[in-house]
Amino acid sequence: MAGCVVYVHGRGGSASEAEHYRGLFKDFDVYGFDHKAQSLREASAEFPPYFNELRCRYDEIILIANSIGAYYSMYTLGEGVISRAFLISPVADMEGLIIGMMKACGVGEEQLRNEGIIPTPFGEELRWEELCYVREHPPKPFAPTEILYGDGDELSSLEAVERLSRELNAGLTVMKGGEHWFHTPEQMAFLDNWISSLM
Repeated sequence: MAGCVVYVHGRGGSASEAEHYRGLFKDFDVYGFDHKAQSLREASAEFPPYFNELRCRYDEIILIANSIGAYYSMYTLGEGVISRAFLISPVADMEGLIIGMMKACGVGEEQLRNEGIIPTPFGEELRWEELCYVREHPPKPFAPTEILYGDGDELSSLEAVERLSRELNAGLTVMKGGEHWFHTPEQMAFLDNWISSLM
């Protein structure tokens, strides 16, 4: 059996972004995982079956996951499912993001606990279940992992990403001038060189 690469997009992204990686992995089948998860619970139901089915067909699965896609992947994929992971701008402090949204919306913990789910004006949902889960379950190593972080990332601090890299026993590369969304020609060239240098 051959190997495959699975690209997992972030929020607002698309599985078609996987096309970018075909040139880097010429000997691999490349897939974009068009997941629909909007919460960790939904990802827990959606991610393992998809990857387990690929595990039956391929000896090697390389994960390239972006932002919330990286977050869902590292929480839902157990050891032995994938061979290597490249996480681009992973959401590194979900608890901090949730608490920040709560403060911005004037929602306290007691209110969120009582209501369970509270919609926000900016299109996200505050979920008590998710807040409890991330507090009770720190990420654990699930595969040999490398993290790429832009020092201009507005969603995760360098401190949070460094903590995540320690929790995952992952390598960490920081791009000066990088953003949460790697999209400029310079940023994409840096990303490509990062992956190529680690393969």
